[in-house]
Amino acid sequence: MSSRTFHTADEEATIALGRELSRELQGAVLLIGDLGAGKTTLTKGIVEGRGAATMHEVSSPTFTLVHQYGDKDPVFHIDLYRLDEEHEVETLGLDDLFAGKSLVLLEWAERFPALLPARRTEIRIEPNEDESRTITLTNIEPR
Repeated sequence: MSSRTFHTADEEATIALGRELSRELQGAVLLIGDLGAGKTTLTKGIVEGRGAATMHEVSSPTFTLVHQYGDKDPVFHIDLYRLDEEHEVETLGLDDLFAGKSLVLLEWAERFPALLPARRTEIRIEPNEDESRTITLTNIEPR
């Protein structure tokens, strides 16, 4: 397991970090943080950095649950906040997405640890009092 920590001063810097990280992210990526932490803001940069959509096209999938950006090399943005039971999550077909080569960005997935792939990236976003963010990226590898 390896971790790196970043600090962003504002929303623009968080989007820029997402663009930068987009080049290395693959597979399942958990976006972890409280409501308003900046998960969707970081996602805007990641999706734009992958060329799947512009940052202005990215929105929170809280009510739709799943957004797909791009066709050729899609990025999936999934929000599990409104789901309470594992069987509800299973209906989304996450196993199929994890088995493919797409980037899958997951919000609130830490609530369902039994459904997560062993190999994943976890990005924890913590807001600071001055509107900056502390962002920690951890690569989880199976033993």
